[in-house]
Amino acid sequence: MRWILKPLPPSEKVSILAEKLTVNESIASLLVQRGIETFEVAKTFFRPQLSDLHDPFLMQDMQIAVSRIEKAILADENILIFGDYDVDGTSSVALVASYLKSYYPNIATYIPDRYGEGYGVSFKGIDFAVDNNFSLIIALDCGIKAIDKVDYANKKGVDFIICDHHRPGKKLPNAIAVLDPKREDCNYPFDELCGCGIGFKLVQGLAFYRNQTIEDLKGYLDLVATAIAADIVPIIGENRILTYYGLEQINTHPRNGIKAIIHQLKKDKLTITDVVFIIAPRINAAGRMKHGNYAVELLMEQNFDTAKTMAAEIEVFNNDRRDLDKQITIEALQQVDKNKEKDDYTTVVFDCDWHKGVIGIVASRLIETYYRPTLVFTKSGDKLAASARSVKGFDVYNALDACSEYIEQFGGHKYAAGLTLLENNYENFKQKFEQVVKDSIPDELRNPEIIIDAEIEFSEMSPKFYRILKQFGPFGPQNKKPIFLTKRLKDSGYSKKVGADGDHLKLSLIDEKGVKFNGIGFNLGEWYTKISKGNLIDIVFNIDENYWNGTTSLQLIIKDIKCEMNE
Repeated sequence: MRWILKPLPPSEKVSILAEKLTVNESIASLLVQRGIETFEVAKTFFRPQLSDLHDPFLMQDMQIAVSRIEKAILADENILIFGDYDVDGTSSVALVASYLKSYYPNIATYIPDRYGEGYGVSFKGIDFAVDNNFSLIIALDCGIKAIDKVDYANKKGVDFIICDHHRPGKKLPNAIAVLDPKREDCNYPFDELCGCGIGFKLVQGLAFYRNQTIEDLKGYLDLVATAIAADIVPIIGENRILTYYGLEQINTHPRNGIKAIIHQLKKDKLTITDVVFIIAPRINAAGRMKHGNYAVELLMEQNFDTAKTMAAEIEVFNNDRRDLDKQITIEALQQVDKNKEKDDYTTVVFDCDWHKGVIGIVASRLIETYYRPTLVFTKSGDKLAASARSVKGFDVYNALDACSEYIEQFGGHKYAAGLTLLENNYENFKQKFEQVVKDSIPDELRNPEIIIDAEIEFSEMSPKFYRILKQFGPFGPQNKKPIFLTKRLKDSGYSKKVGADGDHLKLSLIDEKGVKFNGIGFNLGEWYTKISKGNLIDIVFNIDENYWNGTTSLQLIIKDIKCEMNE
């Protein structure tokens, strides 16, 4: 990895903040790096408040959307809540549907079939609405590019409210209302909400007319936090507030579906990392292996025993998903090894039999091995469908846009996107995508980097230091867990390789002042020989807690190592 040490912030700002907060300068320096320079801003950072959430009516079309829903309720119309099949989409549908159902019965949910309909708003879904007398569709986490579908719905007498967070195209759909902070004419103060976050803002708007406060809506925040974590949106601003209180809800009064997942895994207090790696994959597994509506049903289930049964089934789906993505990853790696060119700038693979539900995971796995913008294709009906993933700093959405002449449909974000194309365009697309990336990616983005917040000595890492550091969370994009650098360390004599194949490294390190720390380095077992010979090493790491035999101690999670070889 390329090690990049962040520049030190101005010492005067650090000293003033350290004095006002009565913290050491290492903590103050980390805060100033994050743009926190005053006592007032620090107070907001350390003590997020729901009262600091923005007025939902600042979002373009919010008033129109709320008024249309209220009109539908007064007219006794049927309302269909439509969402994508991933965690963000299913959480959004569960949130808005359960809120509306709490006071209005004519609500149903619809998740498109991943294989029969594909991503986003579908003609089949609109036909379902027409056939079942739904006159209003609320589309969540999708729809911003569904121009032809919304026109089709309008002709059929079905109104659309779109709640999306993806980038709009040049033209907006002709819907009753389009809630998307990324639309150019929207002046909402925060544009990094996920789809479920937009759904929550809609619920906030509806709650205003029912004389409800934000306190009345806290029970929905477990869904919002789960979607934020799964969709990898920046955990700053509103997202950080929503995640902070959503985690609190998950750990105190989670809805039955989430409670059932936690109960089955016998997990105590969950962190944001647990939500990403424990809750989200299981919700996703329903949409990947069976149908996304199963996840919605779990998240809306009122009976805990029923939820436990559903969670057990989803656990089976998740295990099947793991086996499948492992096998497909092996096949994809073999394909890359067989066909790759030494200087390729991209990885593009295709097999008509690969399971559409796991190709996004496989794309991420390929980037771990070949650090390049990656697309994994499979057959989907009469077209090819792909999941795209990117490397840090490179906008794969823009790269796909430059190849749009060969694409039928695409959408997504800077780092993750989906697309479909005709099979006879595959080779032309593949060549064009390679050329676009080659012409636009800077050389420095072709190797992974690790951004280091600060150089630190072992003596500074006290339990008090860590207690304050924990309050920087919830961690995520743009508010990552601090990464530190410590230099000129040696093995104390107790380091060893661990794991079934010795892939990991259990470190016992001592600095030049005699201060010792233990750490774990996953997939760093190859360093053992150099370290055990007494060579000086530099390490980059996070600080974490280790629980063992009833004792809690600080430990280092080693990210990378550099070695100064002895003469």
